[in-house]
Amino acid sequence: MRRVVVTGLGLVTPLGADVETTWSNLLAGKSGAGPITRFDASDQKAKIACEVKGKDHEYGFDPDKRIDHKIQRQVDPMIIFGLDAAGQALEDAGLDEMDDALKERAGVTIGSGIGGLPGIESESINLHERGPSRVSPHFVHGRLINLIGGQISIRYGLMGPNHAVVTACSSGAHAIGDAARMIKDDDADVMVAGGAESTINPLGVAGFAQARALNMSMNDTPEKASRPYDRNRDGFVLGEGAGVVVLEEYEHAKARGAKIYAEVVGYGLSGDAYHVTAPHPEGKGAELAMRMALRKAGMDACDIDYVNAHGTSTMADTIELAAVKRVLGDDLCGASMSSTKSAIGHLLGGAGAVETIFCILAIRDQIVPPTLNLDDPDEGTEGVDLVPHNAKKREVEAALNNSFGFGGTNASLIVKKVA
Repeated sequence: MRRVVVTGLGLVTPLGADVETTWSNLLAGKSGAGPITRFDASDQKAKIACEVKGKDHEYGFDPDKRIDHKIQRQVDPMIIFGLDAAGQALEDAGLDEMDDALKERAGVTIGSGIGGLPGIESESINLHERGPSRVSPHFVHGRLINLIGGQISIRYGLMGPNHAVVTACSSGAHAIGDAARMIKDDDADVMVAGGAESTINPLGVAGFAQARALNMSMNDTPEKASRPYDRNRDGFVLGEGAGVVVLEEYEHAKARGAKIYAEVVGYGLSGDAYHVTAPHPEGKGAELAMRMALRKAGMDACDIDYVNAHGTSTMADTIELAAVKRVLGDDLCGASMSSTKSAIGHLLGGAGAVETIFCILAIRDQIVPPTLNLDDPDEGTEGVDLVPHNAKKREVEAALNNSFGFGGTNASLIVKKVA
């Protein structure tokens, strides 16, 4: 049986432009939230977001490091974030340069929930104000979700499976799970997988606000706004960025002496079949995804040491918690569970990939990141270690990540230390 391991990691987040900066800031309890600077948000109901910081910030993102200026001018930020995170992951894995034979066995699967919304908005205005002849010739291929993977494939010469996932806020997790299956099915030996998103623009913020999904009550205290499992939570904070991993067939990684972070052992996916935006009130779809992931991993519920929850800071948090309790037990069988969206916001299609990387780092460093702003835990959280406020050192052999999206699409991934 072909096993799948993680040999490279890449991150661009509101807490840093690389893996180690993001991780250290997350463990330190820092928040990536602040007033929106990308545009004038004075007329918006939600005036805060978790933005990727500019290159002048102490942990800001410099796209010039890996991406040609010509490409930067042609594409949306989600492609830029994804391309940079993929470069980080390939460099980390020692695979940024491959021979021709390996390139034919190396592919890419990157997901996004919405895609190039900023470019769609700006070119629509351009069309209306200046006419069709002034629409950018790069408009289409600079906004398409599959062009994250397409740009990565072209940049690194990856000729294996070239696939994109669009499953709302489950996209990044589904992309990693699908890529792992491709390796198991012998479609590839190496897959670059993950998710990217950037929708902090007037249309994106207004749309989520009108759907009553965003926090709009704490514009003056943005760092306190994302508060999963807290009794006073009232909406998520929009985030952006990318998370990308290099997945590799175990024997292939071992043969070249690769550094191995963890093994992808379980992948579960399901549908709520209930509502376009609300989760199933009993969390049935979430439960099915988690149970499938455990079954595929051949693991018992008590083998899980850490759960990185979907935990968006909405009323759905306690529905997810109830589902996790049904799978792992009322006390989670001693596992810790936290929501890192409290620090980086909700990265939509990038969330599942970024949060899976946090699970991998928890295994590497034997520490779990905190749930910030958990000042008044909601009913039903009693007896559950939600890691309030501060990171916690503990044994982590296996970790579960949950990602759920609009339309009732669910994904659960299990990663564990390689025996």
